[in-house]
Amino acid sequence: MAGAVAAERWFICADGEADKPLGNETLRAHPEQGWLELKLPAPLAHLANAPHGRYRLSCPVRFAHRGDEWAAQVVSGAVRYDIGFLPDRGRWYLAASWRQPAPPAATVQEAVAAGVLAVDLNAGHLACWQVDPDGNPVRTGIDLPLVLDGLPASTRDGRLRGAISTLLDIACQRGCTAIGIEDLDFTDTRASGRETLGRGRRGKRFRRTVSGIPTRQFRNRLVQMAANRGIAVVAMDPAWSSKWGAAYWQRPLQARYPQRQITRHHAACVVLGRRALGLPARRRPGVPTPHRRMEAAGMLPAGVASYRPGRDHTQVRAGHDPPATRLGSPIQERKTGSGDRDRAGGQVAQDRSVLPVSADRR
Repeated sequence: MAGAVAAERWFICADGEADKPLGNETLRAHPEQGWLELKLPAPLAHLANAPHGRYRLSCPVRFAHRGDEWAAQVVSGAVRYDIGFLPDRGRWYLAASWRQPAPPAATVQEAVAAGVLAVDLNAGHLACWQVDPDGNPVRTGIDLPLVLDGLPASTRDGRLRGAISTLLDIACQRGCTAIGIEDLDFTDTRASGRETLGRGRRGKRFRRTVSGIPTRQFRNRLVQMAANRGIAVVAMDPAWSSKWGAAYWQRPLQARYPQRQITRHHAACVVLGRRALGLPARRRPGVPTPHRRMEAAGMLPAGVASYRPGRDHTQVRAGHDPPATRLGSPIQERKTGSGDRDRAGGQVAQDRSVLPVSADRR
């Protein structure tokens, strides 16, 4: 154990310089000849075995992973090197890193042109569902475990990277060019604490759950790892995604896939995917039953109409207010005024999306 602690201080690192030979002045590694040279400080210049106060190691150096990319980088750009010692293996290792060229900026429409894989980040798991360019959910949803409670920071980071790698593999296999996530940030919420998240045992449990969701780490890791795969990341407003998903998508998805349990997290993924495509959370209302691809006969359409006095009865509410009806409950119309009010006379039909006029108001 003492050797491992001491080995943490046995390292050498040097940042790269693009205008220097082989991309670094302090540490240089040759991709073809396989040698490694170090620039010695002035007090150790008498130990140099190479010109210009440099010391060349006798052991060969090579990169088994991404060696071709490293060889191309040392010719044209800067390379950072890190030399570290692993006492359990008794070996010294050389690590090289460099900055990837920034890809050309793409618009959101270009990024989601081939569909989006929407992801709902929750405590303990990731829920994802593919949405095609037309806004329709494709195949079935996938749950990826992400248990991080009570684990060391290094283990948490490893599990988070593993879940993101699996997520990117799914996106590549299904041909998705973008991943949609919620634009969540609990910084202000965590700072306010019990003032906004409740008091008592229930509030404490909820605050612990919120603090355990790695929103910032997940977003930063996903952006970095997705860029290496050529996949864009689109962040959407998370407002009412779970409620709208449960009200308008959970039951149709459950009817389509009765063999598995569809949760509100799966339905929220569909809402997030449609938002990434620039579509509303609800589907277009009034679609005839034979053309409802997601619903069984006799079920309400996804675009549930709400009644308001003075408005068309078939008009769907807009904005970000929560759904007015519960899942599975019939639409409840508001009661009219008192009976002493003048009733409207006979009405004539109009083929327009406005209120019908009375027959005595010609």
